[in-house]
Amino acid sequence: MNLEGQRATWRSPLTRHATLALSARVNTPISTRELDRRRELVRAGMVERDLDVLLIQSPHEMAGGYVRWLTDVVVTDQPVTVVVPRDGTMTLITHGPFGGEETISPEGHDTLRGVGRVLTTPMFPAVAYTGAYVAESIIEALAPYDRASIGVVGEHLFSFTTLDRVRRAFPGASFVEAADFVDRIKAVKSDEEQELIRRAAALQDAVMEAAFASVEPGKRDSDVTAVARRAAQELGSESGILLCGSASAGTPAMIQNTHLQHRVIERGDVIALLVEVNGPGGFYAEVGRTCVVGSASQQLQEEFAFAAETQRRTVERLKPGASCAEIWDSHNAWMREHGLPEERRIHCHGQGYDFVERPLIRSDEPMTIEAGMNITCHPSYVRSGAWSWICDNYLVRPDGTQEPLHAFPRRIIEV
Repeated sequence: MNLEGQRATWRSPLTRHATLALSARVNTPISTRELDRRRELVRAGMVERDLDVLLIQSPHEMAGGYVRWLTDVVVTDQPVTVVVPRDGTMTLITHGPFGGEETISPEGHDTLRGVGRVLTTPMFPAVAYTGAYVAESIIEALAPYDRASIGVVGEHLFSFTTLDRVRRAFPGASFVEAADFVDRIKAVKSDEEQELIRRAAALQDAVMEAAFASVEPGKRDSDVTAVARRAAQELGSESGILLCGSASAGTPAMIQNTHLQHRVIERGDVIALLVEVNGPGGFYAEVGRTCVVGSASQQLQEEFAFAAETQRRTVERLKPGASCAEIWDSHNAWMREHGLPEERRIHCHGQGYDFVERPLIRSDEPMTIEAGMNITCHPSYVRSGAWSWICDNYLVRPDGTQEPLHAFPRRIIEV
């Protein structure tokens, strides 16, 4: 769609309430100094790689980290795109009416910082042809860069329709994948980010306590997560997942998504719960534990102790400069030594504004562990009819030690 001549006199919902202070509108806003720090590091990386502009899109809330990290704008159910020039203010492209455009005052704004221009067009992930509308807005924003070097931060996050149309509109430009250098910056958390991650972990501990306190025969798994969800929101969480699964003794109790949480809990059941909601400010951690309606068997307690020891062995290897592939290999050697299946998915990983961020503790991760990373470690396995696991987050300290972020008891909980 050609938007020429169709620009509306309009104000974005993101910028509509300029009379309110930032802190009155935003749940735990990131400081402007922190946003400036991130952008300065990214722009230094652009200079180093001779990139003129970055193109970033977060398609939905569960993959909204890149956009939020640079703008403190939360992505919901429609994609949000940011065009980041090496010099000057950013352009934000978001869902809204055809032809929406607003220029943001250099003096600042109550909800947008570092953004000089907002463009809107209707976009719906389930409506294929709106991908072309998004592309047209991006093409307009990139018009000054028709022969530039354009870094795409995460090509996999764009629809084929959108990115292909943008590429074909600029045959004289070069497009390169730029996620790696941004990931390496984003993975190391600042002091401000670390404090927000600690708050997220403390919130999750409280949510886990409230959820397990509600467990009783006759309730469904979904009733447990409903209690957890309410507690999380009352404590300032905005989003996340709560996975829960119950089973009778002798059957693996594995965490399930909401659609599979309809089972009724009975006396003697084992219940596993993962709390992976974000905290005020939007950062993620995750905590996972198991409870029993009654008394935990000796087998459950022994398997939990082994899972905790497996976690400890991995966590002590999370030192600056450590190879993720070597940590992965060490874990799988330990599992083989004890007659257990190797991990084939992911053993540990970074967290921030996304559930899963780099680095991944896997054989294919080239990034090394660095001080300031927020790493979650969640070993799990099935043996003799029991699913055993433990999940906690750790901050990597410069001295090679690890700060445990969760204070929830490291044991099987009996209710």
